[in-house]
Amino acid sequence: MSKTLHPRNLHKDGYDFDALALDFPALKKHVKSNKYGTESIDFADPAAVKALNCALLRHHYGIAGWNVPEGYLCPPIPGRVDYIHYVADLLSNSRIGASDSRQVRMLDIGTGANGIYSLLAAKAYGWHCSGSEIDPLALKNFAAILDQNEVLKQLIDLRLQRDKRKIFEGVIKPGEKFDLTVCNPPFHASQKEAMKSNQRKVNSLAYNRGEKPAARAQPALNFGGQKNELWCEGGESGFLQTMINESALFGKQCRWFTTLVSKSENVGQAKWLLRNVGARDILEVEMEQGNKTTRIVAWSFA
Repeated sequence: MSKTLHPRNLHKDGYDFDALALDFPALKKHVKSNKYGTESIDFADPAAVKALNCALLRHHYGIAGWNVPEGYLCPPIPGRVDYIHYVADLLSNSRIGASDSRQVRMLDIGTGANGIYSLLAAKAYGWHCSGSEIDPLALKNFAAILDQNEVLKQLIDLRLQRDKRKIFEGVIKPGEKFDLTVCNPPFHASQKEAMKSNQRKVNSLAYNRGEKPAARAQPALNFGGQKNELWCEGGESGFLQTMINESALFGKQCRWFTTLVSKSENVGQAKWLLRNVGARDILEVEMEQGNKTTRIVAWSFA
């Protein structure tokens, strides 16, 4: 595991597969020695990735019964919890959080069937999280996970966004206050674009194992993902524009808005839009996991 993960990230020193398999025995069959002679899993195998996630969430966070239906996004845990740690730093620098007597309130936009940001934020920091989602089946799956984790069920509420063209409208209630929002926008503008991206990922994984890319031609999405999770009209750029424009309407109800931005060329555009809608503070934080760099853009009207 990359040493560039956040200092508080429990996964910064790699995985103890023996300990993980003790807590989640189904992982054991997926663990094999890689070309470097160390234990790992086949990250191009959806079943292996899902078993690793279940093991990590149970072993490190005490989360039971985590599951995603076939075809839904199965998120990499280290990168997801990194986002939570970095926004926790943002709140701390704003004197919100550990030194504050009240409970932090977070809005998780597009929480998905996996609910990962809300689960990790509630477990790692005790925040109260509201998870919004346009897919009723995704919310139903997340609710089933919460039913098996009573403490987390008290910390997380779920909200259906009924208008697919909206992000905050219809989710944030009149007079309601949040300390921050988090979001992992759809990266792509079409299914074709998403599949091409996944092919590149699988080819890279095959290369790292010493295999020829052709050995895994035409793969399924190895991390899964429904349409609304991976692509939308206008892609990431269009989603960010909608989010930024709407955020200006709720600037008095949320201290910090944050989002991941996958494509570096979209950061400059986002900052330009934010200045145009009157954001006072605009921050960019880079997160690095291995060869991948992801950016958090944060803004405030306060």
